[in-house]
Amino acid sequence: MTVTNPLIEKKLKTAEEIAQLLPNHVTLGCSGFTPAGYPKLIPAAFAKRIEEEKKSGKTFSINLYAGASTGEELDGVLAKTGVLKLRIPYQSNSHLRNLINQGETDFIDMHLSHVVKYIEHGILPKIDVAIVEAIDVTTDGKIYLSTSSGMSATYLKNAESVYIELTDTHPLELKTYHDIYLPDHHSKSVPIPIIHPNDRIGHPYVQVTPEKIKGIVRSNKPDAATVFKTPDADCQNIAAHVLEFIQHEIKMGRIPKEYLPFQNGVGNIANAVLASMAKDPNFHAIQMYTEVVQDSVFDLIDAEKLEIASTSALTFSELGLKRFHENISKWKSKFIIRPQEISNHPEVIRRMGLIAMNTAIEIDIYGNVNSTHVMGTSMMNGIGGSGDFTRNSHLSIFMTPSLAKEGNISAIVPMVSHTDHNEHSTMIFVTENGLADLRGCPPKKRAELIIEKCAHPIYKDKLRAYYETALKVSKGKHTPHDLENALSWHVQFLKTGSMK
Repeated sequence: MTVTNPLIEKKLKTAEEIAQLLPNHVTLGCSGFTPAGYPKLIPAAFAKRIEEEKKSGKTFSINLYAGASTGEELDGVLAKTGVLKLRIPYQSNSHLRNLINQGETDFIDMHLSHVVKYIEHGILPKIDVAIVEAIDVTTDGKIYLSTSSGMSATYLKNAESVYIELTDTHPLELKTYHDIYLPDHHSKSVPIPIIHPNDRIGHPYVQVTPEKIKGIVRSNKPDAATVFKTPDADCQNIAAHVLEFIQHEIKMGRIPKEYLPFQNGVGNIANAVLASMAKDPNFHAIQMYTEVVQDSVFDLIDAEKLEIASTSALTFSELGLKRFHENISKWKSKFIIRPQEISNHPEVIRRMGLIAMNTAIEIDIYGNVNSTHVMGTSMMNGIGGSGDFTRNSHLSIFMTPSLAKEGNISAIVPMVSHTDHNEHSTMIFVTENGLADLRGCPPKKRAELIIEKCAHPIYKDKLRAYYETALKVSKGKHTPHDLENALSWHVQFLKTGSMK
């Protein structure tokens, strides 16, 4: 027997009908996080309307807020209209990235844990419309999100109008995976009652008044499949260094034998670390408190080495998602999906004492990290949650291959061209060549360790030469630099295409 939902039947529209209702000048708050659970039909229909009406002289402007990066059907189609004026807080779309770096779209690169307060306090333009992907909505306005939480609850709370893409691409059992809890930013804050990664403190839905929901469109369009590369030798070497170091810290009594919860960033290196944990007989089951869960989590499950993964998004490949769906009832105890303000909250991160693992674009000899800008000026993706975890974790590890661009770029440089994480927050650096533990080290010792342990052999002598010159030029001051040449490697690359 088919059960009808009066609210859905009353609010049901086509994506094209909803697109006609959206204001010409609008701030959109959309679901989606790296890229999972983002709306796909309404943004595409809105983009089509914009292109058609621009021909007759109508003007548009869009401020787009999401959780983190989204797919081509959201970031891509709206960026290509040329009317995207502002994007926060993280992105990874190539067309949007070009607009940002050409100065045509403003981008505010934010710590993910800070976004809610900026919205709640009116620092950012207020949200006119929220568009979210959900797997169910009830007659009394309970919205059950799909594969990500991100900023969706905040956008739904603050938007004047709400539109829902009701997807049938996931089993309804996904409803029980979410744990929605939002702190109050307008009164004295109270502790967030999370002690362990598996603590549930909220509801599996976002509650809104039914009157706020202005339209619902049915969707069968899946998230864009995430493509994962097989970890190469560099990634595997980095993973080996990290695992050896964690075992060393356990022997030294700085990490308990039952471990601390792990946070891992996005990408092949992070995936290689988890895959190596699954294979290593010296590692037993772990807990995760992170922002994104990817296919590498299946290696841990297969090895019976995952107790719980708390996250803000499930970002799987096509095969990974199929496997998740097949086991969705059995794995309810393995995953919790939280709003990004909670998954990235400094209070919770500090209390649980996480082991954080993130990637860097470049590292300088004193331990400053650039995570966001190529050659200091061109935005790549954004800082995301790496700052939230780096500053507040028990142990923070940055990982990167020591070379890029076929060896023409060294990831270890005299001075970073842009600073996202300064030397006071960073602790451990790992490349395929080795691991540098900077804890308790003054600047000169940091420089010696990073050059010796992390730099690639083809750049090691050049780094030593810079450091020795810096010692002479600065007359041995606390943090020796040769300021005339500190960024000369980047200048050389821009002129010749190589730092060699």
